[in-house]
Amino acid sequence: MGQKTIVGVTDAVASQRAVDWAAERAAARGDRLELISVLGDEGGVVGEGEVIEDALPLTRSLLEREAERVRALGVPAEARVERGKPVEQLIEASKGAALLVIGSDYRGPEFGPARGPHGIRITAGALCPVAVVPDLDLTGRTGVVVGVDGSEVSELAIAFAAAEAQRTGEQLTAAISWSPVAIPLSVRSYPEDYLQNMQALTEETLAISLAGIPQMYPDLDVRRIVERSYSPDTVINRLASHARLTVIGSHGRGRVARFILGSTSQQVLARLATTTVVVR
Repeated sequence: MGQKTIVGVTDAVASQRAVDWAAERAAARGDRLELISVLGDEGGVVGEGEVIEDALPLTRSLLEREAERVRALGVPAEARVERGKPVEQLIEASKGAALLVIGSDYRGPEFGPARGPHGIRITAGALCPVAVVPDLDLTGRTGVVVGVDGSEVSELAIAFAAAEAQRTGEQLTAAISWSPVAIPLSVRSYPEDYLQNMQALTEETLAISLAGIPQMYPDLDVRRIVERSYSPDTVINRLASHARLTVIGSHGRGRVARFILGSTSQQVLARLATTTVVVR
């Protein structure tokens, strides 16, 4: 039996999209799913325990319906309801998983950023890669985008993205950006040779990061993007707006705390352009 993917399930539309995405991937890879719903623990409010008890059978019914949908695709699926804090329970469940999948209420730029901190906290604390599925119709999307910065976790993102692109026969777009050092406003421009050197050094970083990919996947179509930008997340989400999948590292250079997401990762997740996997 293949690897286990955990899916956090609620009654939201975005959750259904997350289940669908996870089931489709599991069916292609021969993996199995474990669907988990979490009911909040009693916080000392009178009557809350009764509310939770009343919700248990409805939640179990929801989970079993979702599990049956998954099994109809030929994917082994288990379902369980947990009591406690959703963030803590899903992070705990991620210990034994190859991937954790959650839905996001993000529906596009016209609706503003995704609401609530739970997705960020789950992604920051999980012990496995996390796929965040937006409430968007991604029909017809193709290609995998990966954000690169030369860090160790970036190498893991490249490996994940390349494997996904190879599996689906899609193009892999590897994107890296650079920005010049800040200078006083009185300085009107940067020396041209400095800008050229920054571009060349960043191209070299990307080339080194991708050096092993042609040997591992000789038939994989890899597109390389090197851009000057003060906002790497803007570059990533622009490229991802037509892609099926984006893969990013949980943090860049210098970030070591497990419960800290890098600023680029947070901004990408705040305005999801497609399903996005955060690796660590």
